[in-house]
Amino acid sequence: MNRVAIVTGAARGIGASTVDALVNDGYHVIAVDRCRDIPEVPYALATPAELDAVVARHGDAVLGLVGDVRSATDMQLAVETATRHFGRLDAVVANAGVVAAGEALWEISDAAWDAVLSVNVLGTRRLIEAAAPTLIANGKDAQSRIVAVASSAGSTGLYHLAAYSAAKHAVLGLIRGVAMDLAPYGVTANAVSPGSTRTAILKASAVVYGLSSEEEFATQQPIGRLLEPTEIAAAIVWLCSPLASAITGADVAVDGGMTIS
Repeated sequence: MNRVAIVTGAARGIGASTVDALVNDGYHVIAVDRCRDIPEVPYALATPAELDAVVARHGDAVLGLVGDVRSATDMQLAVETATRHFGRLDAVVANAGVVAAGEALWEISDAAWDAVLSVNVLGTRRLIEAAAPTLIANGKDAQSRIVAVASSAGSTGLYHLAAYSAAKHAVLGLIRGVAMDLAPYGVTANAVSPGSTRTAILKASAVVYGLSSEEEFATQQPIGRLLEPTEIAAAIVWLCSPLASAITGADVAVDGGMTIS
């Protein structure tokens, strides 16, 4: 029987690559994305057409769902859709995230701060709280998994991105606490922290820093290049696999050495 996962922020970037990688690993996937912009976020979010394209690549193995990770109702619907349409739920990947602001902390508007914290932190909470009862009910031997996409910003400070850094630090703390809560039930919870990855968020960050191209971020990483979304997805899929059964509460840095340099 195919295992089943939910992936948020699934229409492009790391989320879309994660959907692809999970399907290649034998999963069926509920691919969730908001598919409309947030006024306080200074770049365009994914579109319905992008989500449709992810679904179209995989036929019956993927079902697209438009939903906002900040909504408890939408995340509960995602869980119910997984169990109704595919018959089960084995893993959830909290990938949805945004970056905003681009000023010093004391210059950030409350609206921009709230947008970054709500999508990155509340969105992760909403998915986990919706999925946890189902994952627990699978039983201790079911290898149920939670993975959150944090960031190298979750263990460092980044110039003019205090809100984003604070949000990703919070995601790591949330995952460590959830790992303790779920350990008695055999459900693992881990984070993956990407470095500078070729995504829309990185393009937005280049604007914040006044760079001509996101390629300039490659100098942050000892390996000397940007990461590809497929590389982050590979780590996520591994954490969802039986090979990662002894790992919980961990932050897996997939950052080209950024946080050790």
